[in-house]
Amino acid sequence: MSGTPEFTVRVDQNACLPAGGREMHAIVTVAARSSGGGGAPAAEIILIDTSGSMSYRGKMAAAKRAARAAVNVLRDGVHFAVVAGANRPRMIYPQGERLVAADAASRRGAVSAIGRLEAAGGTAIGSWLRLAGRLFAEHDDALKHAILLTDGKNQHESAEELDAALRACAGRFLCDARGVGTDWDVAELRKITSVLLGGFLDVPDPADLEADFLAMTRAAMSKEVADVTMRVWTPQQARLRFVKQMVPAVEDLTGRRVDSGTQTGDYPLGAWGAESREYHVCVEVPPGDVGRQMRAAWVKLLAGDQVLASGNVLAEWTDDEVRSTRINGRVAHHTGQSELAEAIQEGLEARREGDEDTATARLGRAVVLAREVGNEQISGLLDRVVDVVDEAAGTVRLKRDVSKADEMSLDTRSVRTVRTRQGDDAGAPGGADRAGG
Repeated sequence: MSGTPEFTVRVDQNACLPAGGREMHAIVTVAARSSGGGGAPAAEIILIDTSGSMSYRGKMAAAKRAARAAVNVLRDGVHFAVVAGANRPRMIYPQGERLVAADAASRRGAVSAIGRLEAAGGTAIGSWLRLAGRLFAEHDDALKHAILLTDGKNQHESAEELDAALRACAGRFLCDARGVGTDWDVAELRKITSVLLGGFLDVPDPADLEADFLAMTRAAMSKEVADVTMRVWTPQQARLRFVKQMVPAVEDLTGRRVDSGTQTGDYPLGAWGAESREYHVCVEVPPGDVGRQMRAAWVKLLAGDQVLASGNVLAEWTDDEVRSTRINGRVAHHTGQSELAEAIQEGLEARREGDEDTATARLGRAVVLAREVGNEQISGLLDRVVDVVDEAAGTVRLKRDVSKADEMSLDTRSVRTVRTRQGDDAGAPGGADRAGG
């Protein structure tokens, strides 16, 4: 496949199980190196919330600056559109439901049209996404990416309508989202970007939108291959318990499985450029006799029918307690990061519901885990929500006066993870190769 990045797969695990052991954990690191052939054909849609609330605190002016900046870094030839979202979506540029190729003239036209945006109306995000789906439909050969900006909750359509729109758009394009201010719903944007294989962040200060839009657009322009799939084979009588993306953010892919054979399932990984991501795979295998070795899983990276790279998850049964109880450093690190995200989200939910005992316990556990995995950003955000009495023991007190922005930042960034430090014990690789079968 011309212009496809060069992919590698690395598997970190302790392959040794005790006699009767069944559960095997592995961290699969997927890295892609640019082919040097330039970006792939691409299509980009910028969806800007223009509901009435955007007129306050400089949000609309900041959104205009951000959208103009994004348009100006689109590569020549990339098809694009700018859409205003309110009770219903409205084409800002170009006129009519279509995308237009980026060049000097179309970028000037879009920048001029963005300057005329005004804030009025409500919020119906599902209708914005449906329009994006229609616009992208004529560009199946392109890498399709949308940027969604909102400052509010999806109040002008039902949850069922939004869910139906997400089902209609799933697999058709990727979407990154940003919530500006403090009146939007974290869980709502998390759901949207999870289904559409994107990421989301909070932008409490509208002044930060421009830099954020530039970063998102440049990242989209750098992608070289769309719709990469992880295919996982497991032996008969084995059960794949879960597949989770761990870096750059925790995202459970288990429910996205599409069976591709009697013993294989496919998991969508979205679009790729030059980058690296890490995945936690857990397989339950039938117990073997001491001394037996087996392949517990075979992981392949696919673009269409092309195999980009592959790696093995192994299992070996031993009666050597030292070997079977050694915890792989990368597995331990990512297990901690997954638990950290859960503890924060459960703690904040309990706090919102007035369950102070549960909130204190879960956020205290988060303090311990953040230190263990070395996530300094999360530690700093936790300090704004709790007073730490004993960091090692996880003893905390809930702060009484917590800004909504600080709570939303902690909730939003709870799934943003850190890699293990170079030189950490990662165990022996379980097999990796390039573009092999």
